[in-house]
Amino acid sequence: MENIKNYIEENKEKFLEELFGLLRIPSISSIADHKPDMYRAAEYWKNALLQAGADKAEIFETPGNPVTYGEKIIDPSLPTVLVYGHMDVMPVDPIDLWKSPPFEPEIRDGKIWGRGADDDKGQGFMHAKAFEYLVKNGTLPCNVKFMIEGEEEVGSPNLGKFCEQHKEMLKADVILVSDTGMIAQDIPSITTGLRGLAYLEVEVTGPNRDLHSGLFGGAVANPINILSKMIASLHNEKNEINIPGFYDNVINLSTEERNEMAKAPFVLEEYKKALDIQEEWGEKGYSTMERTGIRPTLDVCGIWGGYTGEGAKTVLPSKAYAKISMRLVPNQNHLQISELFEKHFNSIAPDYVKVKITNLHGGQGYVSPTDMIAYQAADTAYTETFNKKPVPTRSGGSIPIISTFEQVLGTKSILMGFGLESDAIHSPNENYPLFNFYKGIETIVHFYHHYAAMMKESQA
Repeated sequence: MENIKNYIEENKEKFLEELFGLLRIPSISSIADHKPDMYRAAEYWKNALLQAGADKAEIFETPGNPVTYGEKIIDPSLPTVLVYGHMDVMPVDPIDLWKSPPFEPEIRDGKIWGRGADDDKGQGFMHAKAFEYLVKNGTLPCNVKFMIEGEEEVGSPNLGKFCEQHKEMLKADVILVSDTGMIAQDIPSITTGLRGLAYLEVEVTGPNRDLHSGLFGGAVANPINILSKMIASLHNEKNEINIPGFYDNVINLSTEERNEMAKAPFVLEEYKKALDIQEEWGEKGYSTMERTGIRPTLDVCGIWGGYTGEGAKTVLPSKAYAKISMRLVPNQNHLQISELFEKHFNSIAPDYVKVKITNLHGGQGYVSPTDMIAYQAADTAYTETFNKKPVPTRSGGSIPIISTFEQVLGTKSILMGFGLESDAIHSPNENYPLFNFYKGIETIVHFYHHYAAMMKESQA
């Protein structure tokens, strides 16, 4: 399919200009002040889909942020692919660590730099451009629908209900997602598993107001000190999670399955060098790849309290806070895990503080079968464009809505990600290599042709 390569080469600058327009919109879903930006992003996606060749595209309201939907139905009897992506992005703090303004995208060192460059505007936009090529060249082999949401980074709290309300509109044979990564530019991979997520905020309160640390220190418990000790107790000496019942539903992989995982290319020394760390850390008895793919984790994503401004303020704070992220493996229920955490955290709180726990968001893990036609089509597409068979991998990340799709819509998802570990998603200086952006467009085009052909053959 040399035509797609030529099309990309001829339209490279146009693709980037259009993507940059989307990247300039600060669509941060977790900050209320950016609500208008969510609608700007939704409108941008609507216009992008129409210009790419969709028969119709519209913006749907939800109790939270909008959803942009578009479709092109060429023949109801043909297979239908539903493309899912998200228009919202993570906050940009700490802003002083960015080498260029996060919402002023630019090209440096063969990469697109800016918030959302990879997650998920860059990866999502690949699908619009692949679709555009297929439509303009009259080679679209199946029906295509797009659903671009605005709340993925806050747990997709309203998308499940949206799916229930629009089941017929969203009916499809497979859901195609590019919101994951690959091992390396020369080692393509298909994500076959995602971890679930339980995300909470804890508040520890001591005295009813901030106190003078000299007059009251040593006589009144300091909530920051107490919270630190409570958090430290959540892991034991083996780095296992110290919450009763936490591992009850964890499925342990067989030796054969772990040996298969170990075949994926991974060089520990390069991993440590890339992160500038002396040693890796994690649950004893498991490799780095296993710790991030098949084992659950608990991490503090933020901790604060007291005075953190310039200079000194001798204060014994009234309150201390932390945000806790627990990545879960399939078969762990995020609601049950949240309950176990709350019960345990309250039980270890000493009498001289009060604890409040708020469940912010979460979702189930997901395993994508490797024997379905969509996987076989993706496998073939990657093999053609990268000249190398892709490696099936389990991601340490979470896309909570993926399991909901299967529950509500009854549709499996195929996770064709093109991001790299070095893309710094969720961090300052997020980036996305131009190679991956263009190669993603090419691979997605190949996927459509193989998927339609394989579906037709299976129905013959």
